Amino acid sequence: MDGEKTILESALERGISRRRFLQMCTGLAATMGLSFSQTDVVVKAMETKKRVPVIWLQMQDCTGCSESFIRSTHPKVESVLLEMISLEYSEVLSAASGHHIETARQSVLENYNGEYVLVVEGSIPLNDDFLMIGGRSAKELLLETAKGAMAVITYGSCSSWGGIAAAKPNPTHAVPVTDLIKDKPVIRIPGCPPIAEVMTGVIAHIITFGTIPELDSQKRPKAFYRHRIHDTCNRRAYFDAGLFAESFDDEGAKQGYCLYKLGCKGPTTYSSCAQIRWNGGVSFPIQSGNPCIGCTENQFWDNGPFYVREAEIPGTQTTINPEKVGLYATGAALAGIAVHASITAMKKEPKKQENSINRGE
Repeated sequence: MDGEKTILESALERGISRRRFLQMCTGLAATMGLSFSQTDVVVKAMETKKRVPVIWLQMQDCTGCSESFIRSTHPKVESVLLEMISLEYSEVLSAASGHHIETARQSVLENYNGEYVLVVEGSIPLNDDFLMIGGRSAKELLLETAKGAMAVITYGSCSSWGGIAAAKPNPTHAVPVTDLIKDKPVIRIPGCPPIAEVMTGVIAHIITFGTIPELDSQKRPKAFYRHRIHDTCNRRAYFDAGLFAESFDDEGAKQGYCLYKLGCKGPTTYSSCAQIRWNGGVSFPIQSGNPCIGCTENQFWDNGPFYVREAEIPGTQTTINPEKVGLYATGAALAGIAVHASITAMKKEPKKQENSINRGE
């Protein structure tokens, strides 16, 4: 890594224009949830700060998080990889392999102590028979690499919660990163996989402000995990109206009705899926017709069938009966009509009496 170059210098060296650089900074500010007036803060950081060394370890994973990461559009992944960070180690994205890449990792540990970010993808098996990397156990590799990191980012539900590998009966004894790392700030980015812009947004925050973002009680960045999918879902109006799809191919599904009765976990799942969406903001699972499976939540893999209604609605903490939601809505509407009619009749009655008096009746 060339530690002397700033992010701006790296961008200009690649032929990026000043205009394009400012557009990238504006996109980063928006991704981090900052107002337009705070774009200057991002610009200043990118102009003056050096690229951050990153070591990306892959444990028991399906590479889905890496696949999601390289599809970032705001900013584009090449801007992240070649301008914002210096990716020193990744089994998927690094050009080098074998002894060469292991040497690069050791170099970061020795020369950038306390300055690099450790990214972990995949759960860590405590049973060494299931995963060895470069002749070393996954646990040993993680503990060694985390020792000098400024922060640890867990990309995906596997490194955040244990993931599919930790599903019962958990033959590999898979555990999340936080079971092993206790003395470093850990930022959880759960999802199977996480949204690309959420992944890059967290790195951008660290570069811009020099600190980890504000986290919730489960160590997730509040900027991206503050709201339930249910709160901003494009099908929410149908839920409130009691209009539900009964099957995946009925008329309700074709009309875009709520998927709650088909097992949607949106009411209990915290994520930015309905706001940021996927593939450059094109869509997200619920919009595309598939119920949310709650993949950002802990133990989603063991929390019952994906397509059976089991989610509870926060607030009442009781499972509503969707068959009655429509009845309640209809009943409320009828009650409203009755009240309106009664008030109208009461208003008309004095006028009727007044007219009778005027006529001498």
